[in-house]
Amino acid sequence: MNGFIDKNLVEKYNLPVPRYTSYPTVPVWKEGLDVARFKDLLQQQFRIHNSKEGISLYIHLPFCESLCTYCGCNKKITTNHDVEDEYLAIIEKEFDMYLSLFDEKPVIREMHLGGGTPTFFSPANLKRFISYIFDRSVIHPQHEFSVEGHPNNTTREHLQTLYDLGFRRVSYGVQDNDPEVQRIINRLQPLENVKRATTDAREIGYESVNYDLIYGLPKQTLETITRTFEQVLELQPDRIAFYSYAHVPWTSRGQRLFDENDLPSPDDKLKLYLKGKELLTNAGYTDIGMDHFALVNDELYKAWNNGTLHRNFMGYTTQNTEILLGLGVSSISDIGIAFAQNKKSIHEYYEAIQKNELPLFRGYFLNEEDVHFRKYILDISCRGNTVFREEDKDVLKEYSFPELKKLEADELVEWNENEVKVTAKGRHFIRNICSAFDLYIQRNREHNNKPQFSKAI
Repeated sequence: MNGFIDKNLVEKYNLPVPRYTSYPTVPVWKEGLDVARFKDLLQQQFRIHNSKEGISLYIHLPFCESLCTYCGCNKKITTNHDVEDEYLAIIEKEFDMYLSLFDEKPVIREMHLGGGTPTFFSPANLKRFISYIFDRSVIHPQHEFSVEGHPNNTTREHLQTLYDLGFRRVSYGVQDNDPEVQRIINRLQPLENVKRATTDAREIGYESVNYDLIYGLPKQTLETITRTFEQVLELQPDRIAFYSYAHVPWTSRGQRLFDENDLPSPDDKLKLYLKGKELLTNAGYTDIGMDHFALVNDELYKAWNNGTLHRNFMGYTTQNTEILLGLGVSSISDIGIAFAQNKKSIHEYYEAIQKNELPLFRGYFLNEEDVHFRKYILDISCRGNTVFREEDKDVLKEYSFPELKKLEADELVEWNENEVKVTAKGRHFIRNICSAFDLYIQRNREHNNKPQFSKAI
């Protein structure tokens, strides 16, 4: 039934490893960021890259009307929509603070509205806010704008308003369609709402619809996940992100609200994963990397196929900009040679901006070694191969090559001292292969005792 993937290998490599939306990964970052230094580096990078390829914007809109207990994201639960105006006004001020650092308008190549629930905000407020950003920017002719939506509250007006502003991709958090699973994770979401939100997007003209699905949720069984996939595949989303439920109650209090005895056992969770991948493969979806599947007509598949796929804090993307500015509470900025994260509480975030200070609280400045090993990880996660620099050979021989030998023994990679290629079998284990080049893991294996990452499966 699952001949396309070896169950024993999945069990062997089901280890805690990062998702590598950054390198070095967040646990390595330091609090007390040198904001002045970050500003200087941002200005330098902006002068080099803005006119060449433009920049990306990630805008975090954290509000949700109810708590989904599985969620590990930064969110604020409220039914009071009066918070919309204040929050958007604060982000506008934050954007203005960045504009003051630049000597020309930013060229917006990519924009993503993430959450929380972006569609918590009214269409009118979203239009006013995005127009504020656009009025102070230049829109790149090859831009890509995307939004996350909740099927329960994403209206046709939301979709039309955003489409008129240039948005062409929408991602819906479906997670699971089973009523009992939905009840226990507090996300009651009728299938009719998913169908309506999908149909509305396609009728309006959206070019790509993504569904997020999760395996390993409480009360999930092979029967329920198969039914969810059958229902989802009838709607043929262009992309599907099939995520492992990350049980991290030490960082997400909401996950303490259900009985851990309701979680599938490790063996049952593995079966859920294998069943989902089997159904996706049989339905014509290609596994393009960590957790992501796409149909051949989708731009993400085309980027993977022609070697232009990129990965950042928004996940896989068809755009490759050196600068990603994160706006909003807890957002992360990536300028290629440094990371910086905004304060994680609404109060502290507001307080900093009201003092005319960038609300940054932690980050990381990459050294030369970090930059090169980050490239190896990006190459592996996006293209399935990378070529080694001669200058890195001593470090590679000490830390990465021993790991590659182990991976080669299981036929996950083919490699020599000049390059490595991921095999067809290895594509199921991209996170593990990337970790061979994570020097912070390889140099500290014996000291990594506390939980930091979710397991690969």
